[in-house]
Amino acid sequence: MKFPLYLPQIENPANNNLSILAADVGGTKTNIAQFVSQNGKMVLQLEETYTTNHHNSLTEIILDFIKKNNFEKPDRISIGAAGPVVNGTCHTTNIKFKIDVTELSRDLQIDKVYLINDLEATAFGMTEVDDEFMVTMRNGNPSIGGHIAILAPGTGLGEACLFWDGKYLRPMPSEGGHSEFAPRTDVEFELVKFLQKTYGEIIVWERLVSGPAIYKIYEFLRDVKGYEEQAWLTQKLAKAKDKSAVISETAMSGLCTTCVLAMEMLVDFMARRANNMVLNYKATGGLILAGGIPPRIYNFINKDKIEESFLKCDEMEPLLAGIPIYLNLNSKTALYGAAYYGAFSE
Repeated sequence: MKFPLYLPQIENPANNNLSILAADVGGTKTNIAQFVSQNGKMVLQLEETYTTNHHNSLTEIILDFIKKNNFEKPDRISIGAAGPVVNGTCHTTNIKFKIDVTELSRDLQIDKVYLINDLEATAFGMTEVDDEFMVTMRNGNPSIGGHIAILAPGTGLGEACLFWDGKYLRPMPSEGGHSEFAPRTDVEFELVKFLQKTYGEIIVWERLVSGPAIYKIYEFLRDVKGYEEQAWLTQKLAKAKDKSAVISETAMSGLCTTCVLAMEMLVDFMARRANNMVLNYKATGGLILAGGIPPRIYNFINKDKIEESFLKCDEMEPLLAGIPIYLNLNSKTALYGAAYYGAFSE
């Protein structure tokens, strides 16, 4: 499976043997690595993972990485960040510090610093994804080709599109995860009212399809709909730092009906959002599930149920029937994508 990404300088000899420091900055963790460009490929040299909000700035993380690994300053820095990038600045949605390319260039004394959205980086990283990392969730008709949508639930809900220009796929960032959710059933209207007590009037898709959403859906089932919570689970949740992880792990073990139902609702919402994205972009080339959550719950996902939810619409089922859905299992896609962008975009 090949994704012909638009990287205009990938064959330029001047961009060979560059040292690229790449970072994938998320709401939970920041992956940072040193790469070297060799014959149009990015070769990983060093890699570290940091807890993002344990640090006051990205500069602090980068300086620690360089000092700890005792290597010379890179030729370029390229960052994928979880949030909208406007004029070289990203005010991240789940991170306490902003990222600014001018400040990074000044503080690190490196001329070429690039900053793109993390899902844009994921899109660029598709040039590196091998078949072994791509699982086909539904076959559709991949021969049609066209634009490709990317849906990536994690700490937040990332979205992007690969725009097909007739020769190349060109990544386009999106903040569609912050568009408003539309409830469909009486239960979902109740769920929205429950979520409004925490988040206010506007309930966006990220509140239904993300890591934090798992526990909020579970809370709704327990506290509003009256589903049982067993004593051992109450004790486990009371001690847990990540309650959503407890719910998902318990659901996958089959030990709690309420947890299973919460995860089934999350998967249903994920399939419906995939439906929305494909229709919004007319993504006949397919949809890729990425991010932290889908690979972790792969064995839990019922393909028949996700198929049913994905296909349900008013008049566009014939279009949706031809859409392949893939699951990307490569957790380093955004990191590689940031590196490719930094090395070969100009």
